[in-house]
Amino acid sequence: MQSGGVVSRDDAKEAILIQENDLPWVSLPDGSLLQVLHVDLNQNLWIIRNKFKPGFGVETHYHTGPVFAVTTAGEWFYKEYPEKINKAGSYLFEPAHSVHTLTVADDATEDAEVWFAIFGSNVNIDDDGNVTSVLDAKTVMTIYRALCEAEGKTCENMIVVGE
Repeated sequence: MQSGGVVSRDDAKEAILIQENDLPWVSLPDGSLLQVLHVDLNQNLWIIRNKFKPGFGVETHYHTGPVFAVTTAGEWFYKEYPEKINKAGSYLFEPAHSVHTLTVADDATEDAEVWFAIFGSNVNIDDDGNVTSVLDAKTVMTIYRALCEAEGKTCENMIVVGE
């Protein structure tokens, strides 16, 4: 900051814009689609978009940090509290260690599309509470790059910090 309260723009960084189609969607083995927008390896932050078909469900899991979600199309809910339905335009905050099972109703009329900002790891658990797998920012980035390559797509526009 310069004297007189004027902020210097000499070292200002330019904002990075990613348009909707600047990064590809890739198919995951569970039938969902994934687009990775931004990974910060220093903070273990991953910002993604998912598309889930009617009848879709993920493994029960929790996150080691907070998660922020915006639903942009369709609707979904957590099996643990089905009365709280996330619809297009809704915002969801998940505190760290909230255990839940993302579900799209069998009779949903469209895919659910959700933007997630995830801090920390995603820890999948079985019905007995045993850990079955763990995903973090680096793992998601690595998987996304491999799937893009396998599908002949480029993910060079993905924002990666800390690599």
